Amino acid sequence: MAGLFNLKEQGATVGRELIAGTTTFLTMAYILFVNPDILSKAGMDRGACLTATVLATAAGTLLCALWAKVPFAMAPGMGLNAMFTYSLVLGRGMSWQTALGAVFLSGTLFLILTLVNVRAKLVEAIPLELRLAVPAGIGLFIAFIGLRNMGLVVASDATLVTLGPLTETTLFALAGLLVAVILSVLKVPGAMLLGMAATTIMGLVAGKASLPSAVVSLPHSPLPVLLKLDVFGALSVGTMGAVFSLMFVDLFDSIGTILACSYGAGLVRDDGTVERLNPMLSADATATMVGALLGTSTTTTYIESGAGVAAGGRTGLTAIVTAVLFLLTLLFTPLIEIVPSYAIAPALVVVGAFMFKDLREISFEDFRTAFPAYLTMLLMPLTFSISTGLAFGFLSYVLLHAVTGQARKVHPVMWGIAVFSLVDLVLSST
Repeated sequence: MAGLFNLKEQGATVGRELIAGTTTFLTMAYILFVNPDILSKAGMDRGACLTATVLATAAGTLLCALWAKVPFAMAPGMGLNAMFTYSLVLGRGMSWQTALGAVFLSGTLFLILTLVNVRAKLVEAIPLELRLAVPAGIGLFIAFIGLRNMGLVVASDATLVTLGPLTETTLFALAGLLVAVILSVLKVPGAMLLGMAATTIMGLVAGKASLPSAVVSLPHSPLPVLLKLDVFGALSVGTMGAVFSLMFVDLFDSIGTILACSYGAGLVRDDGTVERLNPMLSADATATMVGALLGTSTTTTYIESGAGVAAGGRTGLTAIVTAVLFLLTLLFTPLIEIVPSYAIAPALVVVGAFMFKDLREISFEDFRTAFPAYLTMLLMPLTFSISTGLAFGFLSYVLLHAVTGQARKVHPVMWGIAVFSLVDLVLSST
């Protein structure tokens, strides 16, 4: 391992890499609970989704380790899984098989753009404010889902939404949220995991959750979701907007995460370029395609990798440790499955807050750019659709610049994206 990853040249040791890999695992292990819970609401088999989540996470993280040789981890992305279930399947009425096909096609498109070096030009064409608005809007979206699953926010005929009754399980979820937030402030690894554990224990004591029949067992078969994707169905005109939306979100998410984690890992050169960027992005796109084949939503690089980097992770050995630990969780599925939805919901709220952190970089001095960013963030939770927020953001940006005499400042690629967004809105609303 030392020779494979050049530990001495990287100033790393096996001991620090083991600690770093374990730290990364603890900070992102919440995905084992959250992702199957979200995908099951799309009609997918929950047990099979758990196995698919573990396998996709391990596969993507091993790609980071052995292909890109970086200390980063991958897993089905937060926000992207919500987009899969609530925007595509429940919102557009798409079958989950077709939605998996859309995920596969988005990964294929992402990989092609990376291999032909068009990726950077595409990112540069989209204004920074819109790029920053996307994760913030997704953060609001998944936080809203979390509050709803907690029972704190409920439907109302008079006001659309209102404060829900403070039931026993809602109070347990609020207590778990408080635990997760306090531990996050104290920078305790696995804060969200511990928050879920606290909520589950309260539920067990109150009889609102059940003890497992066993602690260790064989994993669930992935066959109910394995290779069930419908790629040909996803090639229809009405679905291509979803494919591009998935690709855009994954592209922004991946690049932002890789840049953030690369500074700590010493992968940024003096001129600001990132070492092994193309292999990292290629691994990300490939992991998305593999994840779709396995039966899960878009797989992407996780910002929680930064916790492992902060603990001393510098090479792919960190990622191997993380991948192995995820694979070991397959033996403990009974423990994972006792965690109720109301205990998982606080993690969505906390993750949503983390996705809001770059909002301060948006300048509101130029309203031509600020308003589209605002509209993007606002419409994602209110329409329960990430792709709708993206479409209105892109369209309003081009329209405002065109009618205020600033059409020349709009990148040609943005004009194409705006036209495509308009067509997608029309097709999805009919």
